[in-house]
Amino acid sequence: MVRCGVLALQGAFIEHCHILERLGVEAPQVRQAGDLEALDALIIPGGESTTVGKLAVAYGLVEPIRKLALGGLPVWGTCAGMILLAKDVGMGQPLIGVMDIVVKRNAFGRQTDSFEIDLDVSALDEVASESERGRPFPGVFIRAPLIERLGLGVQSLAALPGEAGGTGHPGALVAARQGNLLATAFHPELSDDARFHRYFLAMVKQ
Repeated sequence: MVRCGVLALQGAFIEHCHILERLGVEAPQVRQAGDLEALDALIIPGGESTTVGKLAVAYGLVEPIRKLALGGLPVWGTCAGMILLAKDVGMGQPLIGVMDIVVKRNAFGRQTDSFEIDLDVSALDEVASESERGRPFPGVFIRAPLIERLGLGVQSLAALPGEAGGTGHPGALVAARQGNLLATAFHPELSDDARFHRYFLAMVKQ
């Protein structure tokens, strides 16, 4: 059975665990460096990125996760997790810093400015059923970041639709992949749609 750890320091980790378990995957919660042993993949969930980063430093997790990610372990960061994976967030805070993206934190304002919007993510068709193929993905954005710039070798997976003018950022990049690394500005674990989790697990099998 695939073992996909979920960083469980703060934030929406239990929702990821529930989806993974529903998909038949073992989902151990990671709170210390020893919990990283014998994992096939790791998810860094949403939360408050500064808090998660400080806790990851305090529990000695930053360097082990960085080493595993650079060594090829599939790692997926959602919302705050995307911030932690980025090499550049425009300010000083603890980062794992392995993904060649520039991220803007809290790009959409306060928590009261949270929103849900349909996203075109054609890459998900690789893991979609016949009835799911071509269906938009429900993007749940809560104090979310966005991707300001992609480095070489980073593939854009999703952008806000052009009519998303109410967000202030129509066309902004909100999901990307770089080899074994996946980042989403939104919270797939807060929807009933498991395609992003299936996509990540397909990365693990590759």
